[in-house]
Amino acid sequence: MQAWAIGFLAVLAMTNEASGAESANSKLSKNGLFLVQNAPKTLPKTELASFAAGCFWGVEQEFRKHKGVIATAVGYMGGQVANPTYEQVCEGKTGHAETVQVEFDPKTVTYTELLDTFWHLHDPTTLNRQGPDVGTQYRSIVFYHSADQKKQALKTRDELQASGELENAIVTEINPAADFWKAEAYHQQYVEKGGHAVCHIRRKKK
Repeated sequence: MQAWAIGFLAVLAMTNEASGAESANSKLSKNGLFLVQNAPKTLPKTELASFAAGCFWGVEQEFRKHKGVIATAVGYMGGQVANPTYEQVCEGKTGHAETVQVEFDPKTVTYTELLDTFWHLHDPTTLNRQGPDVGTQYRSIVFYHSADQKKQALKTRDELQASGELENAIVTEINPAADFWKAEAYHQQYVEKGGHAVCHIRRKKK
């Protein structure tokens, strides 16, 4: 991404934060993620899931609407630099991917259901890009938090590839969860604050 584009997005995001901050939830879960608007007052035992599927603005919004999701946050995972900034990640030199971390109630939604949403809200066959957004920070990744999550991620990936639904090979990485660095405040719940996730691509099921 060009430097002028990074600056433009930052200014645009901060403007939206100032004008629509009241519409976003700033209450935190026990894992430090931002509770969804209809989160139960007594929080259930939850689990974490982490997905990279291109620009994190629209991806977060999709998961915040998902049944059983308690809280979310956008940030950076999979890189080599501690506490990276958005500008550093956009330069492609830190190795991070734009990631959405999801806290969910496994009694209400299964991890497999979250995976199904992940596979269909972006194109997992495009390497280091989603739509107009190009760069390693936009690569497709499932970051698993347990051996069972890894097993399910591999299983659903292979089933999707074998289904014939996709014309090309899936390039999604399936990696162990690493340090999750929250993105700057103006990125959190960006769509709820009035921003437009123009980079978000939702792929329809056949």
